[in-house]
Amino acid sequence: MSTTETVDTAVHFNNWPNDQGFDTNREQRSPVELTVIGTIPSYAAGTLYRTGPGRYKVDTEHGNTFQISHWFDGFSQTHRFQLVPPGDAGSGMRVLYNSRFSTDDRIEYVRKTGSLGKTFSFGGVGYRDPCKDLYHKVQSTYEPPEGSPSFSNAGVTLSINMPGVKDNSQETDGAGAGSHIKTLHAKTDNFSYKQIHPETLEPIGVANQTTLHPDLGGRLSASHARSDPQTGDMYNYNLTFAPTPTYRVFCVSAATGETTILAVFQGIPAYLHSFFLTKDYVIICVWNSHLDPSGFARGSYMAALKEFDDSIPSTWYIVDRRQNHGQGLVATYECPAFFCFHTINAWQETSPDGAEKIDIVAECMSLKNTDVMKKLSYDFLLSSSTVPGARPAPETKDNGGNGQTRITRFRLPSVPKSASVPFSGDDSGKRAAGVAILESTSCSTLSPELPTLNPAYLTLPHRYTYAVVDRGYSTFFDGIMKFDSMTNETLIWSKHAQSPGEAIFVPDPNGLAEDDGVLLTVVLDGMSGNSYLLVLGAKDLKEVGRACVDGPVAFGFHGCHVSNTGRIRADF
Repeated sequence: MSTTETVDTAVHFNNWPNDQGFDTNREQRSPVELTVIGTIPSYAAGTLYRTGPGRYKVDTEHGNTFQISHWFDGFSQTHRFQLVPPGDAGSGMRVLYNSRFSTDDRIEYVRKTGSLGKTFSFGGVGYRDPCKDLYHKVQSTYEPPEGSPSFSNAGVTLSINMPGVKDNSQETDGAGAGSHIKTLHAKTDNFSYKQIHPETLEPIGVANQTTLHPDLGGRLSASHARSDPQTGDMYNYNLTFAPTPTYRVFCVSAATGETTILAVFQGIPAYLHSFFLTKDYVIICVWNSHLDPSGFARGSYMAALKEFDDSIPSTWYIVDRRQNHGQGLVATYECPAFFCFHTINAWQETSPDGAEKIDIVAECMSLKNTDVMKKLSYDFLLSSSTVPGARPAPETKDNGGNGQTRITRFRLPSVPKSASVPFSGDDSGKRAAGVAILESTSCSTLSPELPTLNPAYLTLPHRYTYAVVDRGYSTFFDGIMKFDSMTNETLIWSKHAQSPGEAIFVPDPNGLAEDDGVLLTVVLDGMSGNSYLLVLGAKDLKEVGRACVDGPVAFGFHGCHVSNTGRIRADF
């Protein structure tokens, strides 16, 4: 049954409605077949998962409505698109869709108590109920099930067949006989992760990094773990605050499930959503989203986030990840202050300083400060918001939206192949820092985010970067971009009132060029209130097909695609 409804465009910024994508109180627990328009290439067959906030409002038992304030704290929901290859010549790709909230106990707790209680959040408590006393008795007696996976709000990134973790599924094969998808885990910017059934999307377990290694007890980590595109080994960091802020960079072997701590060093504690990986190195850049650990006592990341200080340089830590080298931290670099959510790629090049050194080239989406963290509240994202300053000013059109993100390339020159000080298990990183060179910035007028590329080029030099863009035409993303780093040219897909999410690159297995493939992105049609899975040619960003959902699909953060051939793309 269609949920299409008439939208009053007069109340939405630039007649570009997007509210439906931020508060989708809708699940599709049983897979339904979608109407497919156009031709989706057969090599895209597989499973596309998406995760992120599904809703931010809950009607309580006392007649009030509880509202989350920050987008990062919305109640997590997982989506699954099955792209089923043609059964015979002449038939087209079939697409099935199902979705499920992974936070039922969390939502029920809010419904009964009118609050999130002492739950840690990103943006802090949003709506404060003026009738809080009415809930006091309920808050003191109603507790969510201890260790409930559906109370955990982990849901920023997803990992397929994550190494080293226990499978909580009652089945030996979580997605059915013959499936390449054994386990599905949701991650967030702390040390916890949640297992989700890969077919039903039911949350079935929750754990943390201490199950990987007892020394990984720090509460903070990156949502974007990185995995070796060849071996599948997974890398991340773990940050502890006491007695001294300390980073532990670790690797989980895909072959054995064993975890090795590669380096331990002290550094300024910071909110680091992602990091870099090359063929031989893990690179942790402590950019200037610095944290005051005492602020966490107030229950949120934002309470701990310090004011941006451009007098303090960003620091890069280079960790050797080669097997049997055990060198740990091999070099540090510094550059002027900046902030970043998402890294893009990194690779190694020959150094002009001799065979014993290499250069590392690292690309990311950089910002000049951390102001965007506050702009990601629902007050600023909803197209119907009337909060002062929420709507982009007219002069921002074609000059970037509020984010002002840019593609930035750094060079870390003359990284020593052999560490000057052998790894001893506790490296303070106090060697003299080199200088990280800012080589280029691009696309600042497009304010791109959520970058992706052909996964075959991870840890290798790549030419094309794809991203959503925010040009100020809406209060959210307003297009998809392809950037050519060789020519500095960009292509853009954009349609009025169509709000896209992160694009996922699916390579053409018979292709020879870097941009042979398609992009998969979930788009909200703000006029109809319905979403669709859009398939764009990666060469020209022209639509080749779409699968239409009979209702809105919530704007997610990130996703992953698993090919029917069994090729599972690296985490990045």
